[in-house]
Amino acid sequence: MSIFYLVWSYLKAKLIHTVLNIFLLSLGVAVITLIILSTHQLQERIESNAKGIDLVVGAKGSPLQLILCSIFHIDFPTGNINLVEAEKLAGHRLVKSAIPLALGDSYSNFRIVGTTLLYPQLYKAELLSGEWWNADLEVVIGSTVATTTQLKVGDTFESAHGLTKDGHAHEESRYVVRGIMKSSGTVIDNLILTNIQSVWSVHNSEEKKIDLSLSLESKLIKGYTITDSTQEITSLLVKYKNPIAAIQLPRMINTQTKFQAASPAFETTRLFSLLGSGIDALMGLAYLLVFISSISIFIALYNSLKERKYDLAIMRSMGASRFKLVQTIMLEGVTLTAVGASLGILIGHLLVYLFIQSIGQETGLTASAFYLEEVYVLIGGITLGLLCSAIPASQAYKTDIHKVLAGN
Repeated sequence: MSIFYLVWSYLKAKLIHTVLNIFLLSLGVAVITLIILSTHQLQERIESNAKGIDLVVGAKGSPLQLILCSIFHIDFPTGNINLVEAEKLAGHRLVKSAIPLALGDSYSNFRIVGTTLLYPQLYKAELLSGEWWNADLEVVIGSTVATTTQLKVGDTFESAHGLTKDGHAHEESRYVVRGIMKSSGTVIDNLILTNIQSVWSVHNSEEKKIDLSLSLESKLIKGYTITDSTQEITSLLVKYKNPIAAIQLPRMINTQTKFQAASPAFETTRLFSLLGSGIDALMGLAYLLVFISSISIFIALYNSLKERKYDLAIMRSMGASRFKLVQTIMLEGVTLTAVGASLGILIGHLLVYLFIQSIGQETGLTASAFYLEEVYVLIGGITLGLLCSAIPASQAYKTDIHKVLAGN
């Protein structure tokens, strides 16, 4: 008789106990897998969205809010900054490049971003259809926006103030879709891009008088001449010219200007530290479930050994070695934990998949991603099985067939 068939028969004989032990272990492993997937993908998402951005400059307020608003587009602006002053900062000797952003409106909860073509280039965005905007009130939409709203090239829509559908609608100004971007796996998939002048025109109900005495050629907005000293934007995405800028520029901005400078690297690290306590609590719960399941598996194997002493003695009398008995017990423990760990990993991926289906693709998560830590979890499950079966296996090794068969 095959040892695998024998182990399967033992597990099937105690089917309820087997299922409960596997289920309990799989719950703990599923939580661990869920944490691994979410934290890794969140970090990857943050890194991909903040890549190429060394500093975010905006109105004074919360630095974290400024980062969340200007890079990840999941918060409200801290305010606006004067365009003329922003132009001076963009020309600073420590600034290599600066990308302006003008925020404020949305469509179907997707943010409309007034910017320049440097912004999609930052994410290496490519067009799936249509072309880039070349006039006011023309937009290019991200892949998620196109999928969710069913907008096509040539369609028109009106924006709403803020980030909700209930915001004041700008019925007098309608945007036209000029192009649709390919999916890039970055925040740009969830954005509607246009030029900054479009955002200004939607919010300015009256034509402002042109101040010919100003007439300043804009460095931030190519082809635009500044004729209004009160014109504003929301923020600047800055790239340093050299390493010295990382030391001098933020301090200079925060102390010598009306702006604030926020570092994406620093603020995202602070964000993870804020989330860390919750993640640690979930991980603690997962380890507790795994510990309880390991105790349960150990008790099941130990009690099973007592019930099967006569069977093991018969096996020995029929020629099975002591090592064969040890193999049987060890394989039983490893089978329980290996199946439980594997099932837990699958449940973890399934939970991510269900979350994506309920919330939407804009979460940036994917259930198909696989990380090295999951291999470690599976190896840990197998090791746990070996540990749980070590004592019962040693008892099986010491079984005295003469006393068992004699009924002593």
